[in-house]
Amino acid sequence: MSEPKWTIGSILTWTKQYFADKGVASPRLDAEVLLSHILGTDRMYLYVNFDQPLEAGELAAFREAVKKRAARMPVAYITGRREFFGLSFAVTPAVLIPRPDTEVLVEAVIRRFQATDGPSVLDIGTGSGAVIVSLLHKLPAARGVATDVSAEALAVAADNAARLGVADRLEFLRGDLLAPAAGRVFDAIVSNPPYIAAKDMAALEPELGYEPRGALAGGADGLDFYRRMAGGAAALLRPGGFLAVEVGAGQARQVAALATEATGLEAADTIKDYAGVERVVVLERRL
Repeated sequence: MSEPKWTIGSILTWTKQYFADKGVASPRLDAEVLLSHILGTDRMYLYVNFDQPLEAGELAAFREAVKKRAARMPVAYITGRREFFGLSFAVTPAVLIPRPDTEVLVEAVIRRFQATDGPSVLDIGTGSGAVIVSLLHKLPAARGVATDVSAEALAVAADNAARLGVADRLEFLRGDLLAPAAGRVFDAIVSNPPYIAAKDMAALEPELGYEPRGALAGGADGLDFYRRMAGGAAALLRPGGFLAVEVGAGQARQVAALATEATGLEAADTIKDYAGVERVVVLERRL
C-alpha cells in the first residue's frame, strides 16, 4: 500500500500534536515556521494553500527538521535565521539566539543617541552581532567595535554585518570582554553578558542546552561579567558616556550597585522590558 499523500494542512495538524506530545512549548507555531522555511514561503502561504500536497523532497526535508525540533533543538538553529529588531539575523550553535528582551537594550541606546552626531559604540560579547548591527542599522552615522572570545561567533556577526549593510562601520576584535579595545574610548559600551547563576544552570529548558554555555553561565551568582565590565568600563568611556547592559530578572539593583564600587561610574537608569521586568541597567561615566 502506498504512503498517503501529505498536504500542507494535514502535515501541520499531525506535527502540532507530535510536538505537543514531546513537550514543545509552541507546537503549532514551530510547525508552521519549519514548514514555511522548507517550502521557501511565508506562513500566510500555508493558510491559503492547506490542500497543496508536499513533494517527496519537501516531505523528507521537513521530517528531518521535525526530528531535530522534537529533540528540542531551537527552531532558529534549524532554520539558521532569527528575527530581531525588524532584521533577519543568521544564527548558528556558535552564538546565542537573539531574544525580544534584548531589543529593550537596543531601544535604550538609540534614545540616548538621538541628539548625538556619529556616536561610537563598543559591543562586548557580540555573539550574532544582533545588538551592534541593529544599532548601526538604525543610526547611520554611528560606528562600532564588536568583541567576542569566539572566532566562530565573530564570523557569524561579520556575515550579518555584511548582509545588513553596516560592515564598513563595524570592526571586529577577538578577545575577552574589554581587553581587545584597551586604549580606545567610546560614547557607549553595550553588552548582553552571561547572567545565569550556577545554581540555575541545571534547571534550564532543554533548548538552552544547544546554546553556547559560555554565553549563558554568569558564575556563582550570575554577576561575574558585570563586575568585570564595571571595573574597567570608565577607562574606555568618554566623560558622559555610558555602559548599558541587559540583566536577568531580579539582578538590576545588584548591577546598579556595582557603580558605587567602580571607579568613575554612577547608576543612571533602569529600564523595564515589555513584561515589566527590570531588564536594562545604564551606568554613566562621571563628568
